[in-house]
Amino acid sequence: MTNVLAHGTARPDRDFPFVGRQRELDLLLAAVRHPPAVVLVEGEAGIGKSRLVHEAALVLSGEGERVLTGSCQPLREPFPYGPVVDALRKAGDWLPATGIPPTAGALAPLLPDLADRLPPAPARVEDPHTERHRLVQAVRSFLAALGPAVLIVEDLHWVDEATRDLLLLLARDLPDRLSLVLTYRAEDLPPGTPVLGAAYRHPPGVSGTTVRLGALTEEDIRELATAALSHRTPKALGRALHQRSEGLPLVVEEDLISLREQVRQRDFDEAVQRLHRSDAPHGLREAVTERLAVLSPSAAAVVDAAAVLAVPASEPLLAKVTGLGPDETADGITEALAGSVLRESDPGQYGFRHVLAQQVAYRHVAGPRRRRLHQRAIEELEARQPVPLVQVAHHTLALGDREGWLRRTEEAADQAIAIGDTGTAATLLRQILEEPQLDDDLRSRTALALARIATFGADYTANAALLRRILSDPRLAEATRGEVRLGFGLLMATQAGDRAGFRQIERAATELASRPERAARAMVALAMNEWDGEVEHAEMWMERAEAAVAESPDEGMRAAVRASRITLMAREGDPALWSLLEQLPLESDDQEIERQTARAVHNAGTFISELGHDARARQLLAGNQDRADRSGIPYLGVYGRTTLLTLDFTGGRWDGLEERLAGLADEYPDLILVNVERALILGGLAAARGQNSQAVEHFGAAAAYGDIHSEVSVALRAAAGLVGLRLAQGSPEEAAATAVPAVALLRETRAWPRNAGVVAAAVEAALAVGNRGDAERLADDAERELSGRQTPAADAGVHLARGLLLSDAAPTEAADRFEQARLTWREIGRPYDAARAAERLGRIETVTRPGTDPRHLAEALETYTRLGALADAARCQHLLRELGLAGTASHGRRGYGDRLSPREQQVAELLSKGATNRDIAGALFLSPRTVEQHVARVLHKLGATRKAVGEALRDLEDRL
Repeated sequence: MTNVLAHGTARPDRDFPFVGRQRELDLLLAAVRHPPAVVLVEGEAGIGKSRLVHEAALVLSGEGERVLTGSCQPLREPFPYGPVVDALRKAGDWLPATGIPPTAGALAPLLPDLADRLPPAPARVEDPHTERHRLVQAVRSFLAALGPAVLIVEDLHWVDEATRDLLLLLARDLPDRLSLVLTYRAEDLPPGTPVLGAAYRHPPGVSGTTVRLGALTEEDIRELATAALSHRTPKALGRALHQRSEGLPLVVEEDLISLREQVRQRDFDEAVQRLHRSDAPHGLREAVTERLAVLSPSAAAVVDAAAVLAVPASEPLLAKVTGLGPDETADGITEALAGSVLRESDPGQYGFRHVLAQQVAYRHVAGPRRRRLHQRAIEELEARQPVPLVQVAHHTLALGDREGWLRRTEEAADQAIAIGDTGTAATLLRQILEEPQLDDDLRSRTALALARIATFGADYTANAALLRRILSDPRLAEATRGEVRLGFGLLMATQAGDRAGFRQIERAATELASRPERAARAMVALAMNEWDGEVEHAEMWMERAEAAVAESPDEGMRAAVRASRITLMAREGDPALWSLLEQLPLESDDQEIERQTARAVHNAGTFISELGHDARARQLLAGNQDRADRSGIPYLGVYGRTTLLTLDFTGGRWDGLEERLAGLADEYPDLILVNVERALILGGLAAARGQNSQAVEHFGAAAAYGDIHSEVSVALRAAAGLVGLRLAQGSPEEAAATAVPAVALLRETRAWPRNAGVVAAAVEAALAVGNRGDAERLADDAERELSGRQTPAADAGVHLARGLLLSDAAPTEAADRFEQARLTWREIGRPYDAARAAERLGRIETVTRPGTDPRHLAEALETYTRLGALADAARCQHLLRELGLAGTASHGRRGYGDRLSPREQQVAELLSKGATNRDIAGALFLSPRTVEQHVARVLHKLGATRKAVGEALRDLEDRL
């Protein structure tokens, strides 16, 4: 196939050539030819978005690419991910015979023609959220199995929420060989809402672009007219067409159709005058009306019916609604197609070329006839199985039957929820709530259904705004308000990490007094609140929740309370936790029990990772991933992956960690916890590498999150990092000032089992400024509070604190404490922390007992070097040199020529990470002047600027 279409030549089966869009076509093609890619095509109605992607599809198909297309509709029946599934139906010839992931089997019921090519469908579950998650996974697996492909989804301004969430998640995690093209009208999106519902940023490795279509120029329109009408178009006619259309291709095409007879007779003056006489230069009204006026009675009847039906309809349905016989209907359709009033959108489905034309034609239908057509449409549609309830509701409302419309719309929403099409359901439920003077029961049912959908959505920002709007309705019943508020509070506390959500949950517990089982759900959430003195009430809330469900027949609610009890025990380091975990039902036919098991295992894994049971935490979280993905709680699996990355950091698996963190953050930019963990881990990495400026920035960002975050450990970890950093920089007063509020928070929240190193850091800071009494009290309090609990990480921290307190008066006892800390960290599996303890042990041994084998310092140095902790390694080397324990240097400076010396290599590595000269001086124990000289030599030898040092080092490694 040649690419002549891109250069303005008309196709035999299309009236109009493709003009004025070569640059846009080239942009689109360039992007999709380098998958994975996401291309957004934006433009107003009639500007040519569909034509652009159609031409691109022709070019790509001619190159052997696999192109799948689907479209969103303004009036659609419940059907999960309808536009995407419509596109997938066309992929049968490209499916491989083997190797399709089992998860793709969930699509089999939606793709019956391909069911024999797909893995077996899993057993259907009742829970719509679980079913929805399965379908999301299935779509991605299906597309990945296709190999190289382009998926085009048009008219996203009409997209339902479920499909939009699917596309957002897909865009954030594209199969390697897929390109995604999305078209939409920006002006028809909800105000302030991005096309995918949440801000989209291309993840690493994903290319793409945004193509914005503007108006055609006068020259473009003359070229269009000349090619379409086979006559060179005079400037006057081109100018008139341009002025009337303002460059909108659809209007130009409509005008050219109506002017065709004059142009054939070369009566260009009459054509220009006719355009000037038109009263509607900005729309289609006159152009469409002119064509309607010349239709025969049978064609007019068909067009009227199509306008009333509003969606593409089959020939039999058009016959039934019009009341015409089969022959008359066929003749009417044929005439309407020939006159470009209707088009065949899919085989056997007839509708208008554009929604604007449908609206003009609808207004053209006289009122009495319009009512009869709506009534006939209802009668015919209700005879179908299943009944297309959305369409029936639309026609019912058009007849003015408000009560009937409400009933049908609620039925359609229930149907959509039942099959997992939460996007259509949300749209319908919002329509109901917008109605004035709703019955209280209906308002409550609708608000509650909408709130439950929003709680499990993928886009926190949009869902939170929706729940706020629902709560602002003063007409909600109290218990319903409590249900909605509970969902809102949980959304805030879990997805946003905002502890203000607990205030909403506490209000919900009061509003739900008449529904004790739902009140219990609020109570167990309140038991998790560690802030504002609420930790004192945790056991009270748990006991109230357990009492509320003790006699309940609701197994799912009892499972939720049990999961919260497990969470509380894990948080506190209760030794009885392990037996309760073993009693959890790992499989259940009850989806709520399955969900609560996933929650219990996740929470336990996360908290015990903070306690220092790292191996068990990793085992629990890794084994829970599939269950978390099936749970119907979208963020649960993501949080598990986040904690596993934290375990990578504490476990010394630093290679590629920054890239793994960036990938997860780009994939889920709206989940606050991902960004919090990323800041904490990057702060720790930067501090170990001597990038002090960056470490301060990262820990500062985490501390800001910690001020509002629902997890107190965030604030404690950020404070511990900042205290350690200030001590390393030789600023004990700043370190102590940072430690004081952190210790106060630790005492207030009683988070001793998960103190995140605050105890040891605060003791060292207090000793550094002479506050020994405060240091001793803190160590005493920590040891007392941790008694009888299984908290190895906190225990190791207390050993370090005691060692620091004993260092001056009882160095031998201090060494024993440091050794206990070192062994505990090694048993936990945290090499960096073990190396820090070994360094302290080695320091006290070699300083107080000269001649002692510096094996612990050597152990620490080896670990620091292996991890890439340049600042720590330099500190160890400096101490060994001070003690005269480093290898004896040869006389005279060794010549390295153009190669980097070992010290210059260290400087270069720090530069590549963005360290400042001051950072380098502090990390390597060098004077600022010496650092300046090293930096100058590094840049000269590498032939690079400071910003390009990293790339130069990589090139050097490749050459070696």
